Amino acid sequence: MSVQAGVWNCDGAPIDSEFLKGLSKSLERHGPDGECLNTYGSVALLYRPFHTTPESRRERQPHLSRRGCLITWDGRVDNREELISELGADVESNATDIAIVGASFDRWGSNCFKRITGDWAVTIWSPAERKLILARDYVGVRSLYYLLTPKSATWCTNLEALILASRSQFTVSDRYIAGYLFLWPEADLTPYREIQAVPPGSSVEIVNGEIVVRRHWELNSKPAIRYRTDADYEEHFRQVFRQAVRRRLRSDTPVLAELSGGLDSSSIVCIADDIIEKEEGMARLDTTSRYDPIEPGGDERTYFSKVEERRGRVGFHVDKSKYPLAFPLDFHEFVATPGSMGNRPSNHPDPQLVEYRVLLSGTGGDEVTGGIPDPRPQIADLVLTLRWRELGSQLLAWSLIKRRPWMQLLWQSLILCLPLSIRMRMKEENKPTPWLQGSFLSQHWMAIREMGRASGQGLRLPTKRDYGETLSTLSRQMGLRIPDPHGCQERRYPYLDQSLVEFLFSIPAEQLLRPGQRRSLMRRALTNVVPNEVLSRSTKSIGGRLYMALFENQWPELEALFASPVSDRLGYINAEAFLCALRAAKGGKAPHLVRLLRGIALEIWLRDLQRRRVIRDPISGFSASEERTGFVNLVPD
Repeated sequence: MSVQAGVWNCDGAPIDSEFLKGLSKSLERHGPDGECLNTYGSVALLYRPFHTTPESRRERQPHLSRRGCLITWDGRVDNREELISELGADVESNATDIAIVGASFDRWGSNCFKRITGDWAVTIWSPAERKLILARDYVGVRSLYYLLTPKSATWCTNLEALILASRSQFTVSDRYIAGYLFLWPEADLTPYREIQAVPPGSSVEIVNGEIVVRRHWELNSKPAIRYRTDADYEEHFRQVFRQAVRRRLRSDTPVLAELSGGLDSSSIVCIADDIIEKEEGMARLDTTSRYDPIEPGGDERTYFSKVEERRGRVGFHVDKSKYPLAFPLDFHEFVATPGSMGNRPSNHPDPQLVEYRVLLSGTGGDEVTGGIPDPRPQIADLVLTLRWRELGSQLLAWSLIKRRPWMQLLWQSLILCLPLSIRMRMKEENKPTPWLQGSFLSQHWMAIREMGRASGQGLRLPTKRDYGETLSTLSRQMGLRIPDPHGCQERRYPYLDQSLVEFLFSIPAEQLLRPGQRRSLMRRALTNVVPNEVLSRSTKSIGGRLYMALFENQWPELEALFASPVSDRLGYINAEAFLCALRAAKGGKAPHLVRLLRGIALEIWLRDLQRRRVIRDPISGFSASEERTGFVNLVPD
């Protein structure tokens, strides 16, 4: 994906050319196809392209719209034909994506954002109004960060570059760390208090030193879809899923797809093959598959080979057992966010894979297609809508499937009808982690439990609230991606396609999940498209044995790491309690394994920040939990 950045000196001061050169240099690897750097008085716009579509190679950025607005853009307009038709003579029939965006903004102003479907982030500078607008797609697939001070606004699609170019020290965001340790941080936060992320589905307008955040996409604004028969839902699903995959095949170079052997990735590859076979001008699709013949449940060759047999081609295979899992105790390059919970020396052992610019991923498939077998929201819906006959049959069916008394299942479902503050207290997964420091826990516990719930609060039915929480989680997950150290690849997510998600969240919940039928609609719709061995398989097993062995293998390093941890001094983790939890996990007892892994990743990351002087050493007397508004200049070596 291309990168964009810029600076606006709100006080009218000239732009620091050395700062811009340093920023551009740090982004060179991510935007290797050239440099477009333009200064307009106290405003500078930087764009470094990473071309993946034929149209992107004809773009010239910054783009000057007819109304005189300057625009930089990183993204893909998926509803090109629809917008070109609506804009008429304002754009050419083969217009570039950024020309479509520019004409849309000229026609509809900020209202254009809700009309643009795709993965995108955009910057618009209006000289006439002296207004800066930053906006992102509905779920935040593309990133955009900004740093606002009394004198300037700086923004960039790459957080690492923004931090390093600022030549300043930052304050760790306690709220971000709280979210990271429990699930996913909120999507508008970064690990640094001074830097914010543009919220997904929103725009940030900066004018006269004031910030206005506007939502341009809401889940609850979409009308319900109701058909008479299952066949109608299946036909509609095939249509929108095919469209989601086709949109992400728009590329002028071969496309690589992850093929794990699960239903998500296999469905993408099978649909893509059908599209490529029947439609002209589509890019070639290759696959990459990873397997572990040693780890129980890790050898997926039985399943992904069935897809390869159907397509008549074998993809790239990676034996993960040859690349042992390890905690990265040192980072060779600066990483702006925590998140490496143990990785392998190489995710792309075959250098050929680095040459692919577009990678299709199955992320989000489980969440949006009914892959999580939790019937409670559906049962709660039946209670609230007084559908007693259906309630009785559903309780009986799910009671048998779950091997749980129907009264217990009913009670757990009724909890979802209670106010949010009560529901959050009763959820087992929201119980405190014993190795967090008491002051940090008490300060952030309520915020932790309610984090990300706002998107579903305005919805009446529990299933709709659950959809809102699902999208919120996916948005936060998008914000915690670790940059690929092996080169540039534009990751595309068919299951996060806006049209597909809006359809799936507008149909009855029982189409997606039925007693004993996870992903009911998807499995019915893709019969004879995906190999039956994959279509009918149960969920893939994900065991923790690998991490238990990792604790054992790296125990001396982990013990030394938490002898005097930075995370303890910053007030997050109690070192003694954390070591006790690690010892228990080494022995096979880890009820909160993900949180434990994130605690390790947090400590490694904080040490790296200190070493690079991105944050001030807490021993110097400054605590990361203190409020601070200014910057501290970096101390020279």
